[in-house]
Amino acid sequence: MRKGKELIGKPIYGQQDGRQLGTVKDLFVDLEMKLLKGIYLGREGLINRKVQFIAREDITVFGIDAVLTTGSDVASDNSQVPEVDTWLRRDTLIGREIETAGGTKVGTVGDLLFDEQAAVAGVTLARVHVAGPIAEHRQLLSAAITDTGGREGLMIVDLARAEKATPEEIQEQPAETPPVEAAEMPDETVAEESPLAEESAEPASGDEPEQSEEPEQSEGPEQSEGPA
Repeated sequence: MRKGKELIGKPIYGQQDGRQLGTVKDLFVDLEMKLLKGIYLGREGLINRKVQFIAREDITVFGIDAVLTTGSDVASDNSQVPEVDTWLRRDTLIGREIETAGGTKVGTVGDLLFDEQAAVAGVTLARVHVAGPIAEHRQLLSAAITDTGGREGLMIVDLARAEKATPEEIQEQPAETPPVEAAEMPDETVAEESPLAEESAEPASGDEPEQSEEPEQSEGPEQSEGPA
């Protein structure tokens, strides 16, 4: 998973001609905080400043060094796509208070987490007000968020659900099984090969007397040449 801040400041290029379209200034997600909706490029204009963005469907690669788009004419503004005004910007989510439905303070949003498909996987925590797994991992899965709070409200989470699983545990669980199996196989192999190594050493010691007898056979012809 990647944090949203890892994309901020990355240059954006059109994949076909390599033209730079701008830089990633922020990210848009939907009100439910499920999907990345687009990249925020900034505002243009003096009076009615229009929000410039690139929609998610026009982005082909979120690279380590740059972001690539399907073309060089994919930038739009909120006058063309009014839906943009209903999206949430990452910058407005950072610092948002997180509580339970009962009013227990959990923490504040530090950043957004995205999976490989650019779906929102959860949030990191800048501050933590509870103990336990949440305080240890400082992350919350999207499945534990019951209400994002809309544009300016509190974020509500199910504390019991949040403590059951964290992004680190989900990532580590599949990786724990193969190492256990791989560790057992070499032990059995070594146990089988070590007796074979001992048996192979015994014939080697038995061959030494045969080599020492060869000089005695070579002395026979030398003695028969003497009388002649």
